[in-house]
Amino acid sequence: PLCGTSLGRGRARAGTASGRVLGGLIPVPSTAASALVAANVALYAVAWYLTQSVAASGGFTGGGIDAQVLVRLGGKFGPLMFAGEWWRLVTAMFLHVGLLHVGMNLWCLFDLGPSVESLFSTPKFIVVYLASGIAGFVLSVLWSPFSLSIGASGAVLGLIGALIGASFHHGHLGKEHRGQLWRWVLYIFIFGIFFAVDNAAHLGGLAAGAALGYFVPEGEPTTRAGENLWNILAVISVLIIAGSFALMALQLNRPL
Repeated sequence: PLCGTSLGRGRARAGTASGRVLGGLIPVPSTAASALVAANVALYAVAWYLTQSVAASGGFTGGGIDAQVLVRLGGKFGPLMFAGEWWRLVTAMFLHVGLLHVGMNLWCLFDLGPSVESLFSTPKFIVVYLASGIAGFVLSVLWSPFSLSIGASGAVLGLIGALIGASFHHGHLGKEHRGQLWRWVLYIFIFGIFFAVDNAAHLGGLAAGAALGYFVPEGEPTTRAGENLWNILAVISVLIIAGSFALMALQLNRPL
């Protein structure tokens, strides 16, 4: 960052020709976004398989996921979380109720991930994504503790919030971009009103992402100490995710 030397392979920015295929129809995610997409797809595949195995008829159940399976795999559910299973704040971010649900969230992650990762750097992107997702489910469990909630949308709204927060540092151009982002937020919340989406998780993720986007400096860290700090925070974030799923696996066969 100090002398202009490239520190690694450039990440694709959303909206650029190098970051998309099929004439711009499908965005190509950057490094950390790719890993998150893969994790979400893998967990959906596991949930779908378990749903088939517990189906009463033993037949094909389509793309929908059984609610009991979602609870066992770590969905947000207040009574279990208040009993000590706070790792559900993390695992719930990687679960989805059906093909449309996972498809829409991963489409947004494909589209927004490269922009946020390029703007802030990969370690900061990982921290923002995890912190926003957790903040979303914290507000959700406080707002509706007895409802089951899952999905990456709180973290995805956190990415939108991060771009909104950063836009305040870019004058008139940032103001125009912020207006476009707020319209998307409005559309998402209107959609949530009519289709029973967890708007509390959306709001919590958006607020956390906006705060981080405003206060976290953009770009790669400019000092060695800053670089080490963000690398450590990113590693801690990955360990939190891995540890949460390890705790989920330990109770997978335990009666609810």
